[in-house]
Amino acid sequence: MNKLFTLLQSGKPILLDGAMGTMLFAAGLESGESPEEWNVLHPEKVREIHRAYIEAGSQVILTNTFGGSSVRLKNHGLAERVHELNEAGAKNARAEADSVEQNVVVAGSIGPTGQLLKPLGTLTKEAARQSFAAQAAGLAAGGVDMFWIETMSDLEEVKAAVIGIRSVSDLPIAATMSFDSHGRTMMGVSPEQAAKVLHLEEIQLMGANCGTGSDELIEAIQAIQSTKPELPVIAKANAGIPEIVGTEVVYNGSPEVMAAYAVTVWNAGARLIGGCCGSTPEHIKAMAKALSEIE
Repeated sequence: MNKLFTLLQSGKPILLDGAMGTMLFAAGLESGESPEEWNVLHPEKVREIHRAYIEAGSQVILTNTFGGSSVRLKNHGLAERVHELNEAGAKNARAEADSVEQNVVVAGSIGPTGQLLKPLGTLTKEAARQSFAAQAAGLAAGGVDMFWIETMSDLEEVKAAVIGIRSVSDLPIAATMSFDSHGRTMMGVSPEQAAKVLHLEEIQLMGANCGTGSDELIEAIQAIQSTKPELPVIAKANAGIPEIVGTEVVYNGSPEVMAAYAVTVWNAGARLIGGCCGSTPEHIKAMAKALSEIE
């Protein structure tokens, strides 16, 4: 049985990891660099981040491959290395997950291409599908347990990702979309629409991540859960609201704030709970403690 469904059968909260980008910048990643290339250039630093999240209590860790589609890697001149970089990202996470006794699921992170699909943009759905398929093939080769489509705003792009994944693998798929303060994605998709449409795709879990704050995310979780209660729901909020301090983006959510959020989204119906931008192993550790005290 897949490790993911073993966790789901427990009926308890499943703790996800926190931000990868935040931790990479703290480890020395420069603005404009490809985070995915670090899977090959600095694998030890990427593995240290995975290890820190596992030690904090994460039961599911996401690979360092958010921008690993060939369309997005092209921005860094790395499109031809899509398989190599995704496979390396999966292997880094796999190595850390396999180094501990507890069950840790490795989820292959697949973020948006960063381009609009036709007719609003120039990217065809077929080109997007091929790009996601190439990424998924690399992740599968590296040993992921499942795929994790995240931070999406366009349902058609999610569909392209699912079709691309399914052309190379039959592993479980999760999908999360990012909703703003108006309760919709950048492309106008509501949580209810997302739940109804994605439920028809080959998606086993769905939810919300990133966005503008935990309050909006909680509302999205409630809407998804009430629309399709049979789907396990994911909540991965930012660590508060971003602020510009000097030349840095700083998130104001403390570990205590994120711990309270974790309990709130669990009560709202989320089964898989973690952090997004600005969150660190310290946030996840506090969330783990709070969730462990739920009766």
